[in-house]
Amino acid sequence: MTIRVLLADDQALLRSAFKVLVDSEPDMEVVGEAPDGDGAVALARSTRPDVVLMDIRMPGTDGLAATRMITADPELADVRIVMLTTFEVDEYVVQSLRAGASGFLGKGAEPDELLGAIRIAHAGEALLSPAATKGLIASFLAQGPGADTTGAPGGARAERLAVLTAREREVLVLVAGGLSNDEIAERLDVSPLTVKTHVNRTMAKLGARDRAQLVVTAYESGLVRPRVE
Repeated sequence: MTIRVLLADDQALLRSAFKVLVDSEPDMEVVGEAPDGDGAVALARSTRPDVVLMDIRMPGTDGLAATRMITADPELADVRIVMLTTFEVDEYVVQSLRAGASGFLGKGAEPDELLGAIRIAHAGEALLSPAATKGLIASFLAQGPGADTTGAPGGARAERLAVLTAREREVLVLVAGGLSNDEIAERLDVSPLTVKTHVNRTMAKLGARDRAQLVVTAYESGLVRPRVE
């Protein structure tokens, strides 16, 4: 299966470098390039990419606004967005996750990291790396304005978890801790397929697009608290 990638960045030279890198992989291809958010949304609707590499800061409609428009479109429900940022310590990263992005990556990442990020997002995994920055995201979420991705007030956020079984809550905590399905399976002494079933049911019940949204919900609901390193 070929992963279809859309590039959205106002720097033409950077887009060209990303295109050469992505197209060099046998399982990937670039299906479009956009210099701004409006172009990214239009191309997402016309090309239906699997993954969008989206720069946060672009002139006109920025990456954050474009992400909201893409994730709000039911016809683009399968599109995964990886935000690219020059500074990984950036409050916009949290807003991006709340807007529906699958994660983020610094522009200074190594080529293998970028390619890995595309594959991770395409697989529906949460891309919250490096690990140190994931902790920062958790802190931002814990100190957020008190509304989750649905706009529900604090009490309602916790009530959303009432639809989950005890096992699904347990799995949600482990997902928020960054564990893979295989790692969760080993921790709970069950099969990876069983874990995948729990994760999928949890996403369906909470209306989450992917694992990244489960992480956001886990922190915003108070089910998981950020660690103080």
